[in-house]
Amino acid sequence: MGEKVWHDTMWTVVIAVLAGLLGPCSCTAPGNRSVLMIVADDGGFEMQVYGNPVCRTPHLDHLAKRSTVFTRAFTAVSSCSPSRSAILTGLPTHQNGMYGLHQGYHHFNSFDGVRSLPGILAEHDVRTGIVGKKHVGPEAVYPFDFAHTEETESIMQVGRNITHIRLLVRQFLEANDSRPFFLYVGFHDPHRCGHTQPQFGQFCEKFGNGDPGMGYIPDWRPAVYDPAEVEVPFFVQDTPAARADLAAQYTTLSRLDQGVGLILQELASAGHAQDTLVVYTSDNGIPFPAGRTNLYDPGMAEPLLVSSPLHPASWGNTTAALASLLDLTPTVLDWMNITYPKYSILKKDEPAILTGKSLLRYLSPGSHGNGGESQRDPPGAADDEGRRANSVRQDVRQTRYEPTVTAEELSDAVFASHDLHEVTMYYPMRAIRTHTFKLIHNLNYKMPFPIDQDFYLAPVFQDILNRTQEGAPLPWYKTLQAYYYRDEWELYDLLVDPHEQFNVARKGRYQGVFRLLQEKLWAWQNATYDPWVCGPGAVLQDSGAYAHNHQCLPLYNGL
Repeated sequence: MGEKVWHDTMWTVVIAVLAGLLGPCSCTAPGNRSVLMIVADDGGFEMQVYGNPVCRTPHLDHLAKRSTVFTRAFTAVSSCSPSRSAILTGLPTHQNGMYGLHQGYHHFNSFDGVRSLPGILAEHDVRTGIVGKKHVGPEAVYPFDFAHTEETESIMQVGRNITHIRLLVRQFLEANDSRPFFLYVGFHDPHRCGHTQPQFGQFCEKFGNGDPGMGYIPDWRPAVYDPAEVEVPFFVQDTPAARADLAAQYTTLSRLDQGVGLILQELASAGHAQDTLVVYTSDNGIPFPAGRTNLYDPGMAEPLLVSSPLHPASWGNTTAALASLLDLTPTVLDWMNITYPKYSILKKDEPAILTGKSLLRYLSPGSHGNGGESQRDPPGAADDEGRRANSVRQDVRQTRYEPTVTAEELSDAVFASHDLHEVTMYYPMRAIRTHTFKLIHNLNYKMPFPIDQDFYLAPVFQDILNRTQEGAPLPWYKTLQAYYYRDEWELYDLLVDPHEQFNVARKGRYQGVFRLLQEKLWAWQNATYDPWVCGPGAVLQDSGAYAHNHQCLPLYNGL
């Protein structure tokens, strides 16, 4: 596809199609509806509602009973700052400019002209607050009225000390201000801390537990887990080192869970339980192999609970509908009845658009998004998909299987865009995921996949390195060589291969699906002004003589 061309007519079609995903909105003012958004840091599915019977998260499980539970929600980028920027802007990282981590010498920032939720909402007389991890910039793009973050005090206190978090939330909610609000609480749990503060444990699981030198968090009752009892995900090697790592992660998740319970108590005590949309999710995959920084499902898949006090019929429902964290900005705007502003980024010809969709359409009948029609899964949908998967596997064995992807499935696809994590970790990837297929484009595929600093020192990764070096048994679903070196295009048939182990991008019977997914992915890249759209075999020209006739000019580099 070395001669991909962006034409004006193509832009018109692409933008019209993608803009239509948001649905109609006669938006004026937010009324008295507020939003509480809770974002975990590297959190996963370690809770009962998602099928983990070991990790005790009673408060999240209780929230799930008052929520629509999304079982197929995905981040738009598996890296902290880029993901948080996508959550707060509704724009992928390559469009909003937050290419990698914000802090220190990484110093990535969103483009100055980008419009984010706190800025948009403030213009509509909504009070905004953030407690905990922010990790995005610049301040002018993410301007919160009330802010207690790592920029103002210790991240350990505002992100892990749940008593301190509770009091800050109370301070925000008890302010003498009757306006609707948007409150964003960014926990630092269960992020690793073994590389920066090893005295507190691999996941800071000892911080505040009352032991000598650990401090004391009054509201926390630590839960300790036996490594022999943890649930080892398929993408993590089942070894003593990995089990101990998971057990430490569980303890930190118990602190997060209890913190969520405290925040919800404060919300109710302040009298806002009946007018506030509550959203719980995480920024990216857990910090284990194939998780964070990867666009495999363990890196992309996220917990997502959406609790609406106005739609009690949706409480306890579970949906397998595809959702993206790019959907959160449209959801907040839809809930508050606010129109996304018309503006352009970097003086582009076309206005910035939201390619995500409001999630309110997945709640009960009567929601004001998408005509109020319920989009819940019909009874037996999961069973139907299971039967289809078994049928597909049978057809594969008998060589009768002809893979297809329907137009409806393509229209529901979610997308991901990753450029860097740390500044040294350049590995741009783009991905499209449907219910049954995943296509990943690794633009830097000639280079080994990079490993970030804290994961490198993690016991789970050191165990992989040591066992590989020593030639010892490694009960893992990959080899270290296969993890480092990847094909340019990876296509996975998720019905046959849910663990994404067998790349079928070059298999003859999959070429039709391959081309359709490529075209859909490139259309999304075009609509979101992706500067990497021509890589790795061509150079994008979109200014000067090419300002209205954007082209990918070939490099003749054999790629």
